[in-house]
Amino acid sequence: MGVLCIRTPTIKPSDMFSKGPEFAFLSPQIDKHHHSKDSVFFRDGVRRIDFVLSYFDETTKDLDRRKADRRREFELSLQKAGLEVETEDKKESENGKIYFVKIHAPWEVLATYAEVLNIKVPIKVNDLVQTKENPLNCFLRLFKLPHEVMNPEQDYFTAPFSKQKQELFLINDKSSFFTPATRNRIVYYILSRCPYGVGEEKRKFGIKRLLNNGTYSAAFPIHDCQYWKKSLDENCESERYTLYKQWARFGKFYKEQPLDLIRKYYGEKIGIYFAWLGFYTEMLFFAAIVGFFCFLYGWITMDESISSKEICDKDIGGQIIMCPLCDQRCEFWRLNSTCEPSQYSHLFDNVATLFFAIFMGIWVTLFLEFWKRRQARLEYEWDLVDFEEEQQQLQLRPEYEAKCTQKKKNPVTQISLIIASMIAVIVYRLAVYAAFASVMENNHSLEPISGLLTPQLATSVTASCLNFIMIMILNFLYERVAVWITDMGPSVLHFSPLPGKSPELTWSTKNRLTMKMFLFQFVNYYSSCFYVAFFKGKFVGYPGDYTYMFSRWRNEECDPAGCLIELTTQLTIVMAGKQIWGNIQEAFVPWIQNWWRSRKARNSPESLYSRWEQDFDLRSLDNWDSSMNILKWRFTGCTHYHHCPRLGSQSRIPIIIQFGFITLFVASFPLAPLLALLNNILEIRVDSWKLTTQFRRPFAAKAHSIGVWQEILNAMAILSVVTNAFIVAFTSDMIPRLVYSYAYFKNPDSPMAGYISNSLSEFNVSDFRNISMPLENQMNVLTCRYRDYRYPPDHAHRYLHTMQFWHILAAKMAFIIIMEHVVFIVKFFVAWLIPDVPSEVKARIKREKYLTQKILHEYELEKLRERLCEKDPCSAMAKEVIATEGKVQLSAAM
Repeated sequence: MGVLCIRTPTIKPSDMFSKGPEFAFLSPQIDKHHHSKDSVFFRDGVRRIDFVLSYFDETTKDLDRRKADRRREFELSLQKAGLEVETEDKKESENGKIYFVKIHAPWEVLATYAEVLNIKVPIKVNDLVQTKENPLNCFLRLFKLPHEVMNPEQDYFTAPFSKQKQELFLINDKSSFFTPATRNRIVYYILSRCPYGVGEEKRKFGIKRLLNNGTYSAAFPIHDCQYWKKSLDENCESERYTLYKQWARFGKFYKEQPLDLIRKYYGEKIGIYFAWLGFYTEMLFFAAIVGFFCFLYGWITMDESISSKEICDKDIGGQIIMCPLCDQRCEFWRLNSTCEPSQYSHLFDNVATLFFAIFMGIWVTLFLEFWKRRQARLEYEWDLVDFEEEQQQLQLRPEYEAKCTQKKKNPVTQISLIIASMIAVIVYRLAVYAAFASVMENNHSLEPISGLLTPQLATSVTASCLNFIMIMILNFLYERVAVWITDMGPSVLHFSPLPGKSPELTWSTKNRLTMKMFLFQFVNYYSSCFYVAFFKGKFVGYPGDYTYMFSRWRNEECDPAGCLIELTTQLTIVMAGKQIWGNIQEAFVPWIQNWWRSRKARNSPESLYSRWEQDFDLRSLDNWDSSMNILKWRFTGCTHYHHCPRLGSQSRIPIIIQFGFITLFVASFPLAPLLALLNNILEIRVDSWKLTTQFRRPFAAKAHSIGVWQEILNAMAILSVVTNAFIVAFTSDMIPRLVYSYAYFKNPDSPMAGYISNSLSEFNVSDFRNISMPLENQMNVLTCRYRDYRYPPDHAHRYLHTMQFWHILAAKMAFIIIMEHVVFIVKFFVAWLIPDVPSEVKARIKREKYLTQKILHEYELEKLRERLCEKDPCSAMAKEVIATEGKVQLSAAM
């Protein structure tokens, strides 16, 4: 089903374009050299530039002639749709090679498409009484921005625009009635649907295809001024300058965000993104404080840990001989060699870990519920309450309207590459673990650091770094696949349109694609963490019967102090490393690129360096693939990858993935919320700085929520309760220590005394298999110890699990069940207790709907009365007036 360009009846291009659109609006009476190029208006200084197209100098090649024909036909179609065009010759550009086509939407076009797109506009000043101010505002004044920045527009009652009822709306000036963001949204809607030719097989139309085939080099709305100074034109709002001064500078990191101004300048989709990111960062502050105090508790009580004291004690840990860490090449070793790692393990493996895991389960529920309330307020304040998203959801992308292709297989479902990479990292860990164990034990030059850097920790650090690199590579490949899938459209979305019917591209189909993309990232980022948390050290076997992967590599063992410290290491390297690398890419790289592109024009006067050239020299959101991770793209609600604000980086942890790190594995790393908080404070300012200073202005788009990501966040919140319960039960040593202190203690005055010896089983060296027997036994060891609960070699059930093992396993399962039920009960109670929409907002929505309906009814009534004055009072028209008055009374009663 095609979309026809609407011809505005009052606009007749006729013969004035006979010489081509390039010369349609060049008036010989205007001296172009006296017109400031640092302007957002046409040469007449009246018509506003709503969009700019650019293309390079052409040669006489056949391909270039075809491009020129396409441009001519496309620009003619734009003029037939009512748009006005003005072309800047290449001689006027800085390098003498680029043509710029400026586009202006006159009032008739804006009015027509405002009605088509159901755009709401003011009908009356909102006179509802505002809610009482927060009594804490006087204390929060430091974090506030000026009122004119936070509230750039007066609040109005609004209604969908109608050309037939123009006098109803508050139209003081037609040239400024529609905001620049609304204007460029309307123009882009036309650009994406206007034809430029009819081929043999399918109709050709849309600016996207013209950009892809090189007919145009760029298409963008322009910024209203330079970001470091206001425009000299009084008719220009200079909102970009205000955003830079009050929002995009890092010195404002402690200030609130001017969300209304962001929404006004960039549109609702970008506004809702920064609103969510800001709210998420505010909530992280509370989680970071609690996590920091839990970490502080572990630091303060580190010297009180009986387990680490016994490991470090020469008479206890120094006398315990441990079995070799690898086959043949490794030697026997003393337990006190892991003294320092066991001490640091207590930082994250203590009773505060349990408290923090429960706290985060409740925190994530509060965060999601309060966000729903915040989102409801934004919907009301931004006139999105009645936003018919289905109208956009069911609209095919313009490129799809001319496509009907067969079913194809979605390659995102094939995540075998990630699984293979995960197995490769595990194999690396197993192979390198044995090498590290052999080298570090037999190399005396490493003795100064051997106490801190154990073979387990060395393997974990290097494997985490390798995993980080593989994540980056897979993300790079993944973005290319996702872009290809998105551009292919319905052909890869598991359906084939029937002959004569339009493709069925529903919102649920897009959501399914988004979910598959998220699954890809989920496995990519979290696979190594799940391995360390739930698999490492769990299937090792025992010295006489070790478990091998592929019958070759012996499975890894956990440190005697547990695997929790290794999971912490994994999370720290992935989170901190990616944040540092991402900040370098996001801040430094685009600045260098823009500096290089505009190095010649920086010294040019404003009369030569035009506003459209300045924006053309900025980085394009369309072409900088690394400027945004696919998850952020989908989060902002963009349905077109090439024309949406990419506000992050493939090298930066995506916000949703970061959310997973601080919820799914937070029991192992209480400082994760603090790292995320610091990252997000920087993220907001880096994203705003890039968007305001380093990138072309994106076209405005609407969105009233975070869409499918709300469901993903809810699912991750539920999964986080399960993962943290399992981490506390199976990854940390908390449950074994509690079981020992209550059931197996030997000293009533010190219940934890003797725990280390109790947690280690005994093995007779003579029972080693040939493949596992150490080549050297310089200490003449007869028995060695290993981490497990098995009977000693002289017992009738030698090397079988003891009853203590089953008691501990039962305690772990009981803990998981109890913790999950307690947290889930609290979560669901909190979710039930907090309504999604504040009662105040509900009341204001109902009141505004009534008042708006009353205004519309009164308008209709007045029109009927005017018509009645010209006819007989007893006519049918009088009855219609009475009926209309009855509607108003009924509405008031309701």
